[in-house]
Amino acid sequence: MELKDKVIVITGAAGGIGKGLAERFAREGARIVCADLNLPEAQAVADAIKGKAVKCDVSSEDDIQALIETVESTLGPIDLFCANAGILTLGGLEVPDEDWDRIWKINVMSHVWVARHLVPKMVERGHGYILTTASAAGLLNQPGAAPYGVTKHAAVGFAEWLSLTYGNQGIRVSVLCPQAVRSEMTRGHENSVAAIDGMLEPEDVAQACVEAIAEERFLVLPHPQVLDYMRLKTADYDRWLGGMRKLNQQFAGET
Repeated sequence: MELKDKVIVITGAAGGIGKGLAERFAREGARIVCADLNLPEAQAVADAIKGKAVKCDVSSEDDIQALIETVESTLGPIDLFCANAGILTLGGLEVPDEDWDRIWKINVMSHVWVARHLVPKMVERGHGYILTTASAAGLLNQPGAAPYGVTKHAAVGFAEWLSLTYGNQGIRVSVLCPQAVRSEMTRGHENSVAAIDGMLEPEDVAQACVEAIAEERFLVLPHPQVLDYMRLKTADYDRWLGGMRKLNQQFAGET
């Protein structure tokens, strides 16, 4: 997929990976819509790249539907939707139900709602691209953060389902699964398990996305080590779990 002149929507675009994607895609000549709950910061990003900013709460299906309809009625058909917004919730069995509900809406249902309101339009047009930001935690897991690991697994699973269901109808899907990336989400967690292979800058992640989209490749792995970890996991699940228990002891304080 060529990005020049394409209409691209990015959620969570006020900072971090979303901001990096907006800036990188703009250099490719795309028309960018920066969507975020933090409208002033999204507007600042949009102004710098001559894009458009829209306030959007991705925990609300109505907001996502309105975002899609606004963009399509003012800028034209959406060529690429980057479902990037997400949150981190730490903890395990003690995490309250309301926190599970919130992260489930943002990290999983937001992707469902995007697809519900956009994929039929893309199918009718015969083409379209969705980039889902998940995490290496969605392929491996996350010691000390059950809600995050579970919801990112679900995000990867839904992206797979979209690809296998609509791939023959012109819809392309990529899923971004980095380890630690410098952002507000990772601030204060620079020594966490996710940063074990180093913390990337958002522009590095954005470059990996540009390359993957050009190749229409499903998995986007800015940390290449993640592929090796996946292979270890599938080759010997029990051995892999033993290694993860050691990581959990080291990073989650388990005794």
